[in-house]
Order: sequence, then C-alpha cells, then structure tokens
Amino acid sequence: MHETSAGGLVIDGLDGPKDGQVAALIGRIDRRGRTLWSLPKGHIEIGETAEQTAIREVAEETGVRGDVLAALGSIDYWFVTEGRRVHKTVHHYLMRFLGGELCDDDVEVSEVAWVPLADLPSRLAYADERKLAEVAGELIDKLHEGGPSALPPLPHSSPRRRPQTHSHTRNRRPDDSTQPQPGRRANGCGQGP
Repeated sequence: MHETSAGGLVIDGLDGPKDGQVAALIGRIDRRGRTLWSLPKGHIEIGETAEQTAIREVAEETGVRGDVLAALGSIDYWFVTEGRRVHKTVHHYLMRFLGGELCDDDVEVSEVAWVPLADLPSRLAYADERKLAEVAGELIDKLHEGGPSALPPLPHSSPRRRPQTHSHTRNRRPDDSTQPQPGRRANGCGQGP
C-alpha cells in the first residue's frame, strides 16, 4: 500500500536577518510520553495538489497560513500498521508566513511552537527533516541574494484523482470541547512571535 502526504516549513521573518527568523513546528507525544517535534504534514486529498495540501495541513495543524515558495524535497519510508506494509512519501515545501495565530487545536497535535531557525537541528526529531531544514537555510540564502526568481521552480504537481487508503483515521476534536485533553496544553493558542 502507498500513501502520499505533503507539508511545509513555514518561516516568519523571511525578509529579515536569519537570526530573527522562526519556523512553526508541531509536537506529538510518542508512546514513551516524549514530545517529538516535526514539520506539519498530512494526506493529499482528492482534487488537491501537493502544494495545496501543504498549505491546508499547515493551517490545520498550526493555525497559521503560509504561501509555498519552493520545494524542500521528499521523504520516503516504510512502516507496518494493522498488519499491512505501507510505503509513504511526504513532499515538503518552504513556505512564507502570511498570518494567523499559532494554535494546537488539531487533535493529532499536542503542542505547537515558533522555533528559531538556528534551533531546528536540535529540535526536529527526525534526521530526514533536519536535512530539509538545511535545504531551507540554503534556499533562504538564495532568496536573500537574488529574490524570489533565484529560487528553483516548483516541480509539477497534479491533483489527486483517487482516494488513498489511510493508515489511520483522522479524528477532530468537537468544536464544543472546552476541556483540555490529557497530554495537551490548555493554552495551545496564541499570537506568533
């Protein structure tokens, strides 16, 4: 079985110096109770391109809106769930922060944070995502040196035509839920930096 997802690294302060730039990350609690920080991402739905999915998933999982600037790369991996072997591909994009408030309302996310760009290597839990953060740094340098035209063109992405068989069911917290769930912060929403 094959799954395809997309997500992004949203950067606030892209036009300013790198030491003032921050990225929106999500935290999920693993089986050992540790918070693992990663890039927001999710399944590509019917009729969506990978870029559209990245924009939607970032908004759903972090509360902030972003605009796709460039491809960071894709990550492939295998895992087993419910007795089935799954090959997953996740397309990632560098995104410019457009607005919104950082918020962890998505039930799949236990915490969200603005993290300084320099801290990404120590905060991101997965080596493949740390490599994407390095690529983002290189792309930001190109953006500063030559403007948006210096960035590589986005690869072609066609809208998904058929549904995917997801390895898990997405559940959303009901809108009327006011009590924090176990393992979640009560104050998950708030202004960006």
